Amino acid sequence: MNAPLSSAVSPVIRLHPNDDVVIARQQLVSGARIEGDVVVAGLIPPGHKVATRRINAGQPVRRYNQIIGFASKDIAPGQHVHLQNLEMGSFERDYAFGVDAKATSYVESPFTFDGIVRANGVVATRNYIGVLTSVNCSATAARAIADYFRRDTRPEALADFPNVDGVIALTHGAGCGMDSEGEGMQVLRRTLSGYARHPNFAGLLIVGLGCETNQINGMMLSEGVSESERIGTYYIQDVGGTAKAVEKGIARIREMLPHANAVTRQPVGAEHLLVGLQCGGSDGYSGITANPALGAAVDLVVRHGGSAILSETPEIYGAEHLLTRRAVSREVGEKLLARVRWWEDYCSRNRGDMNNNPSAGNKAGGLTTILEKSLGAVAKGGTTALVDVFEYAQPVTSRGFVYMDTPGYDPVSATGQVAGGANLICFTTGRGSAYGCAPSPSLKISTNSALWQRQEDDMDINCGGIVDGSATIEEMGERMFRLMLETASGRKTKSERHGYGQNEFVPWQIGAVM
Repeated sequence: MNAPLSSAVSPVIRLHPNDDVVIARQQLVSGARIEGDVVVAGLIPPGHKVATRRINAGQPVRRYNQIIGFASKDIAPGQHVHLQNLEMGSFERDYAFGVDAKATSYVESPFTFDGIVRANGVVATRNYIGVLTSVNCSATAARAIADYFRRDTRPEALADFPNVDGVIALTHGAGCGMDSEGEGMQVLRRTLSGYARHPNFAGLLIVGLGCETNQINGMMLSEGVSESERIGTYYIQDVGGTAKAVEKGIARIREMLPHANAVTRQPVGAEHLLVGLQCGGSDGYSGITANPALGAAVDLVVRHGGSAILSETPEIYGAEHLLTRRAVSREVGEKLLARVRWWEDYCSRNRGDMNNNPSAGNKAGGLTTILEKSLGAVAKGGTTALVDVFEYAQPVTSRGFVYMDTPGYDPVSATGQVAGGANLICFTTGRGSAYGCAPSPSLKISTNSALWQRQEDDMDINCGGIVDGSATIEEMGERMFRLMLETASGRKTKSERHGYGQNEFVPWQIGAVM
């Protein structure tokens, strides 16, 4: 439960004068009075919605002054508004391309972080050596190579290399049994190549089996990646089997370690931040506290010359018009809508539904429809203009606030963002998602104080003070921005301390499995 509120703080949160509902700051009991003369009927859990006016069956219901669904039955003032009386429905969105786009007020940034400047000028926030697989068949060998250098079980293996954050294996379940020229292969190769180029890797091995569809040479040629001192490749079948492949990998990484260790962090401007924005395990507070606070931090990142990536197309569904209105051009807005239409078709041909979200945990936390969840999710993107739209795992080449098309499933979505170049992930949660994203550090942001108190071991910052009135969105945004800089400078996140990151590498698998 949330801490008791002071008498000066309303027990509910009204987000807009035109809204039909308000949000409970804490559990409301039957008979309590809110908004003057509205009498609560039944128990309303924290973060859930309560009607403040009569809503007839079939009428739209508004939160954030936006439609979040339609009343499935008559709703009286004071009643709980949730699954039992709120449902999806069709309505027209006003895309109004660019009407809310405004020029970014850039500032001469005094903010820096201690980054690692690679030879090509790209800035890293971490310094790993990676073992990447071309196919599922080489996953066991890759993990064995990385496990040899684990600091928790074999601390002597990296004792002489304190500047190396670790050796990690990034494995996956694809790479064969798929169309060699199909969309699924293109996405996989884009993802693997994005990781191979990522500045947070000082060195990388790509290990294959040998007979897979996703041939390493073909992947590298199609994506413009070349073998070098930094990137090595080989096949298990060519070197004589698993044991020899593991032995070769260990030897190759030993050769890489002195070079990887020979780095020095140095002050670089905040413009070198490229932040991936994620939310998972959301609740009714997500769109009120952590997401808009992260949006305020993103505005600071962009104003200081950096970039941020909003993603999760199924979880901006119904709120895409808020982004097209911020697009710098109609072309950019149309690129976003094209991805939304792709998803509608994708779901249709797979007999799915774009409203298969919110999840059970989201619903328990107060979210009822995907429209409501999406409207809160887009708040992570702040208020600056949308300058570009990228497909999954494409290199992010535009500076400022951008969009990348990804699924809503967090590991898959963040994998695409990191492949695109994100050197930091910010992840908001109201239910307590457990997540990390090597090689890029992931900051976990709590939407409410109850979660913070229960799961502080996993959370890096708490936005619950926005609910009880002890903090503002702007204050939390600035705190978050400063924490981004500290994290980019090498400060370990909670998820890094727990060892998250390798198992959360999940490239998006689309297309037929043959």
